[in-house]
Amino acid sequence: MTNAPTSEESRKFVEEAREQDWKLPSFGKELYLGDFRLDLIHPLPVEDPEAEAAGAKFLAEFREFLETKVDPLQIERDAKIPDEVIQGLKDLGAFGIKIPKKYGGLGHSRMTYGRAMSMAGTYHGALGALLSAHQSIGVAEPLVIAGTEEQKQKWLPKVAKDHISAFLLTEPDVGSDPARLQCSAVPTEDGSGYILNGRKLWATNGAIADIVVIMARIPKSEGRRGGVSAFVLDYHSEGVSVEHRNQFMGLRGIENSVTRLENVFVPKENLIGGEGEGLKIAFQTLNTGRLSLPAICAGATKWASRVVRDFGTERAQWGKPVGQHDEVASKIANIHATAFGIEAVVEVATRLAHTKRSDIRIEAAVAKLVGSELAWKAIDDAVQVRGGRGYETAESLAARGERAVPMERTLRDMRINRIFEGSTEIMHLQIAREAIDQHLQIAGELIEGDGGPAEKAKLAAKAGGFYAKWFPQLTVGDGQNPRSYDEFGELATHLRFVERNARKLARVTFYAMGKNGAKLVDRTAILGRIVDIGAELFSISSAVVYAEHLKKQRPQDAAAIEELADAFSQQCRRRAKALFAELKDNDDDQTRKVAKGALEGRYSFIEEGVIAADPETPLFGDPENYRQPEVDVEKTAKLGQGQAVEA
Repeated sequence: MTNAPTSEESRKFVEEAREQDWKLPSFGKELYLGDFRLDLIHPLPVEDPEAEAAGAKFLAEFREFLETKVDPLQIERDAKIPDEVIQGLKDLGAFGIKIPKKYGGLGHSRMTYGRAMSMAGTYHGALGALLSAHQSIGVAEPLVIAGTEEQKQKWLPKVAKDHISAFLLTEPDVGSDPARLQCSAVPTEDGSGYILNGRKLWATNGAIADIVVIMARIPKSEGRRGGVSAFVLDYHSEGVSVEHRNQFMGLRGIENSVTRLENVFVPKENLIGGEGEGLKIAFQTLNTGRLSLPAICAGATKWASRVVRDFGTERAQWGKPVGQHDEVASKIANIHATAFGIEAVVEVATRLAHTKRSDIRIEAAVAKLVGSELAWKAIDDAVQVRGGRGYETAESLAARGERAVPMERTLRDMRINRIFEGSTEIMHLQIAREAIDQHLQIAGELIEGDGGPAEKAKLAAKAGGFYAKWFPQLTVGDGQNPRSYDEFGELATHLRFVERNARKLARVTFYAMGKNGAKLVDRTAILGRIVDIGAELFSISSAVVYAEHLKKQRPQDAAAIEELADAFSQQCRRRAKALFAELKDNDDDQTRKVAKGALEGRYSFIEEGVIAADPETPLFGDPENYRQPEVDVEKTAKLGQGQAVEA
């Protein structure tokens, strides 16, 4: 591809790879259409007792391994997971937690897998990244989704046991726009395979992988579909080279690479699915694969709730524990409620994915959106609660004799979750596209088409038949008088709120489509608010349903469970109301005007007085000055042990 695709071409490219129909029901889809189908998530599916017991046994072994064999301070110090830890994870079977037993994996449920990711990520973010990238988006998931039996038999036992895997999609000039993908896969003349050429960026596990899934473009030709395709690639193949191990703000220890492929041969048997199906496979992989990230977010927020509880009771200021001061108490309450809420959202989405009774593309995306955004806020609040001790590194705390609480590390590690596997902005676009799918099926050609008056009249008549029945349901009758939900006790009020406001959300979506037409796709601020409102309603529903589920398991904690569900639901309601108001009262036009002016250099005068404001001066200096310093392992090891070291 020599010319960059236009915005319309990029959207069309992605649209063609998207799942076009809904074969299974979706709670999220119906919610955005104004139909509150609580029956799709309540009661929550219950795991088979035998499988649940097996999962609990593994999690106990996993916890013991982390607590006795892993030093998170060492990982942070050396920016590397020790080889013996990786080997220990392999011996434990942690690289094949949810790979079916018949392919050499442990065969545990998605719930067990999610709890393991939560535990690993809490202990150190790099551990969660290692295991998640390997199993959630690495070789295993794409093969389970679209691989042949022969491919599964060959590759899954390897990744289940001791072959680390990675997923290579992003390129230096290709992030969220796969239509720009440049890595090529040219068929060999003898038809035995393909020759790969290109560079891949930000491949998690890419610095130590053995097997990878790689996305590359097969050129179109006569009799050949071509297009972006997925391959299993032996990472030790001739022509594969790791050019650079990337380093980040957080997740020290993550093995993330820039990888070059130069005339790399991959056999035709390694093509997953068919030619041109790579992007579809990638989307399907991420639909369920991204659930590990909100699970990690849930774990980190639950951990933070314990940290602030301890600090709030042990630390005294102005004559009383800091947790009794209103502003600190508010943060502690919000962190606890958020921990419950994220876990609820993850449990609902994960259990739906496990039973395979629903289409969860919206549910998984919402879980990722909600988990990453709310966890970031919760961890930031936890840093604030601990004050200077929240900003100080765990090693420094240990060196001067205090408890080594890695609060600042957790903040750095959590930041990536708003970007990983679909940024918040991309999640908004993806969820919005799925949420208005029904509308586009009915009125898409009318909104986006360029036909003449006769054609538009025909399309309008078709759309009118649907909306004449659909829209009145959102404005009269049951739309204004939701069900009682009395069986949920005091939490019923939150479900009534969801039902009323789901219909309201569907109405404002309809109005936005009518007002903006085809331009709605570019009004991302509007779409973002619409998506976020639905996410808040989804979160309330999850919290109430999960509370009912949890009360049966922990009847002794029923009152406490209801308090957390109520607090979280109140938070969601407050945010939803504010978002509805912002749909009418906002500064979107002014924001676009200022952004345009900024990009045109209209406000460059504000840059005066800062170093390197001169356009002739490199903004951040000579790249040669940014070489990483050598780490004095012996010196920092003494710091971690609390020993004094002379400067």
